[in-house]
Amino acid sequence: MGLLCIGGQTATGKTEAALEVARRWPVTLVSADAMQVYRGFDVGTAKPAPQLLAAFPHRGIDIREWFEDYNAAEFAADTDPHVQQGHVVVVGGTGFYFRALLIGFAPLPESDPELRAELQAIIDLHGELAKVDPETAARLHPNDRVRLIRALEVYRLTGQAMSAIHAEHELGERHVSVRVQLQREDLNERVDRRVLGMMEAGYLEEVQGLLDRGVSPDCKPMRSLGYKHLAAHLLEGLALEEAIRLTQRDTRRFARKQKQMFASVGGFEPVSTLPEMLRCAERCFGAP
Repeated sequence: MGLLCIGGQTATGKTEAALEVARRWPVTLVSADAMQVYRGFDVGTAKPAPQLLAAFPHRGIDIREWFEDYNAAEFAADTDPHVQQGHVVVVGGTGFYFRALLIGFAPLPESDPELRAELQAIIDLHGELAKVDPETAARLHPNDRVRLIRALEVYRLTGQAMSAIHAEHELGERHVSVRVQLQREDLNERVDRRVLGMMEAGYLEEVQGLLDRGVSPDCKPMRSLGYKHLAAHLLEGLALEEAIRLTQRDTRRFARKQKQMFASVGGFEPVSTLPEMLRCAERCFGAP
């Protein structure tokens, strides 16, 4: 029994890495992508091709209709039984899903407005947090004031470091977590190329088909990344070139947010090559 978590930013090759692991070990593949849960949203969410899904089925793909909700707690509840039964590879870019599975939702106190106002006045939040919770401080960027304030708030309200509270709810030693990592310049280039590749693969036609089926342009999956811009092109006259540019821009921004999210979850080892990934899989599952 083992769990390999392959997380990271969009367009870094996570799915390809997971498939290479699945070719070598008997594993259950689980998608940790909040948009791949929706049926019909295929090209724009970069779901594996149908022939790949037939050969390597993924749990967590095509399990909801566009009008249904799905959240991180449900993901963790759906995934944990597979982890208990055998070797599992969880792959995707939704950090909250990994957080729910690996850490759980620790019982943290509600926010205190007066305390928050006091903490807002602190200039060196990172330095203050390092004094009481060096582990959390090491994971957070000095400019990430939102998370720094929250970590200090938790400490002031409970007398416990946030890292210690989360440690009580961790999955334990039965997992290896890796983050596929690319240089920013390479990633931006891959993101832009990927969007153009999606257009060639029928992204616009997919959005048109969803709208023709009666999918609301205001539903959760249709408001994600490129879907909303392509819908604006089809429904509101936004120029296609501008819709593509905005999709590329938003995807690059989303990738930066993903990086911050995985840093806040913590415990993910950076890998950038397939041999590194396979060595991590061997640590988790044993020799193939």
